[in-house]
Amino acid sequence: MEDLNQQITVAARPEGFPKESDFQLVSTSIRSPRDGECLVQVIYLSVDPYMRGRLRDVESYAPPVKIGQLMVGRVVGRVLESRHDGYQQGDVVFGDLGWQEYAVAKGEALVRIDPQAAPISTALGVLGMPGLTAYFGLLDICRPRSGETVVVSAAAGAVGSIVGQIAKIKGCHVVGIAGSDEKVHYVTQDLDFDAAFNYKVVDDYSTVLRELCPIGIDAYFDGVGGTITDAVIPLLNVKARVAICGQISQYNLETPEMGPRLLWHLIIKRAKVEGFLVMDYAARREEGLRKLSEWVRSGKIKYRERIAEGIENAPRAFMEMLAGRNIGKQLVRVSGE
Repeated sequence: MEDLNQQITVAARPEGFPKESDFQLVSTSIRSPRDGECLVQVIYLSVDPYMRGRLRDVESYAPPVKIGQLMVGRVVGRVLESRHDGYQQGDVVFGDLGWQEYAVAKGEALVRIDPQAAPISTALGVLGMPGLTAYFGLLDICRPRSGETVVVSAAAGAVGSIVGQIAKIKGCHVVGIAGSDEKVHYVTQDLDFDAAFNYKVVDDYSTVLRELCPIGIDAYFDGVGGTITDAVIPLLNVKARVAICGQISQYNLETPEMGPRLLWHLIIKRAKVEGFLVMDYAARREEGLRKLSEWVRSGKIKYRERIAEGIENAPRAFMEMLAGRNIGKQLVRVSGE
């Protein structure tokens, strides 16, 4: 182990779409753990859409990252030194340790991972926050029933790809919305979505959705917002359910996008729209992981990972994720397994 720890800190608040100069690679010394703490070497770190909101200096469900502060993020790593009775050297753990090569954390902030159960990277993807977001958002809020039509935006992403597969497990007709022909092929051919379209080559979303959802839309899992969601709302069926997971189309806008006023459709359709955070389901985490693990082992859920190499490339991986370059989960490999 080297004496220095490389970290990515926030250098400036992004104006519009983030750029590499908004982040800074810095070196700090690695301190030894105190009683109750562990020294962890990071193996994988996660980049996720929610991080864009943490870069804004606005009130939200979590405080903004301050200028000069370590960039937030979940990681999987290996315990190098432990002064906590619950962990020993060599344990593989998960935690919110930020964008860095090494971290000292209290034992209570870590969760042990079984590397024999699944690839450890899945703790940041299908068997982590994205998978749990898909599981609880779809099953608790959208409540899909066999034969219903479920529409998923950001369908090829870390969350949307899992949402669509769970909806298929539940016997639904699943339509995906994605940002490239490659992604459309992936969700329809590899993940067995019934249909999908590339919104970047379509001028009239409403017409395409009517063709792909001839009996209307019963459930919509929304990770995008904007004009795509505007096209979905009028097509909702009576008693439809909408889960608002994210609004990635809006995250980098300096001026709010103007749109139609569509809430009257919810009155006519008696539809339900609910936003949620996966942290709301923390008490049910093990329930979700058990079911997701079962589906992954049986082949009912497939997943894909896109991995960038090196801590210095975390900002670029983050920006590429925001630009929709990834299929499945975007990760950064910081060290070898």
